[in-house]
Amino acid sequence: MQEEKWTEVIKPQKSLLSIDFKELWRYRDLWTMFIKRDIITQYKQTILGPLWFFIQPIMTTIMYMVVFGGIAGISTDGIPQPLFYLSGICLWQYFADCLNKTSNTFLTNSNIFGKVYFPRLIVPLSTVTSSLVRLGIQLLLFLIVYLYYIVFTDINITPNFHIFLLPFLILILAGLSLGFGILFSSMTTKYRDLTLLLSFFVQLWMYATPIIYPLNTISNEKIRFIMTLNPLTPIVETFKFSTLGAGSFSWWSLGYSFTFMLLLLTIGIIIFNRIQRSFMDTI
Repeated sequence: MQEEKWTEVIKPQKSLLSIDFKELWRYRDLWTMFIKRDIITQYKQTILGPLWFFIQPIMTTIMYMVVFGGIAGISTDGIPQPLFYLSGICLWQYFADCLNKTSNTFLTNSNIFGKVYFPRLIVPLSTVTSSLVRLGIQLLLFLIVYLYYIVFTDINITPNFHIFLLPFLILILAGLSLGFGILFSSMTTKYRDLTLLLSFFVQLWMYATPIIYPLNTISNEKIRFIMTLNPLTPIVETFKFSTLGAGSFSWWSLGYSFTFMLLLLTIGIIIFNRIQRSFMDTI
């Protein structure tokens, strides 16, 4: 009798660090399929469809202009309010959207995970990747508003060479959202109330990030130092500095965010790798 030849052999992982990253590449077709699924289903059966990519940041910017710029009178460091708020909204919405979606990886995909094997990490990775489409569209909106102020107004806004750091900033944002997301996803398999806590935590986190105010308006040195410990602060400040000439830039701060992202992502993947072995028993 001829011996059967298997095309795929699934073995249990022996340790927490035994992560097969080559397997992710072998399942790249599935990765692409999940990306298409996320993009197509997000605004399926909606009247405006992809126009929501533009409507959401526009409406948020208008709200910020009325509440924080008009009523609260918070300074925008001499930068036109639409530009100042929109620059922070684009980055923040990408981070918050990826974090919220990846934090529910195990709960929302339990039916698929229980039926067929594939590297579970592909799901949160596809979420972070597909959200780049939304980020790109919103950055295009920012560019349109940006060019309007340069061409049709007397306001002097000149970008500097730090704008070339934008892909690096997006990489750090993606890594941070993925790292925090898979950490929360691993914990919510056992503690479901963390999902509610996360939504509240994300809202507070935005106010601890210089989205609606310049960092240099904070006069208290201790509070400013605490805010610089926020890994998102150097990213937002660098983007505003490179495009608007406002904000601050420091290689040390940006290096801190990058290092924080690497450590967080490493810890997150290790814990995610451990939880995925037995999460079906918990869920």
